[in-house]
Amino acid sequence: MPKIVLWIVTISDDRPINDVATRLSAEGLAIKEILEEISCITGSADDDTAERLKHIEGVLDIAPDMQVDVGPPGADETW
Repeated sequence: MPKIVLWIVTISDDRPINDVATRLSAEGLAIKEILEEISCITGSADDDTAERLKHIEGVLDIAPDMQVDVGPPGADETW
């Protein structure tokens, strides 16, 4: 069974973000958020679907989302 991962999709400014979101959804991305202000869409899909999404017009990049933990104030280590 394919592993589902959360992805961050960066969108170009030459296409409306909602049009790209519709296409991404139709191709298999389960959209979580549309972040219009920063031209990004987050959503979940397996690796094969993510690879296919890279070729959609208006998609600049697609990368796996990562948890970031800066730790408590004054901690020696972060991440």
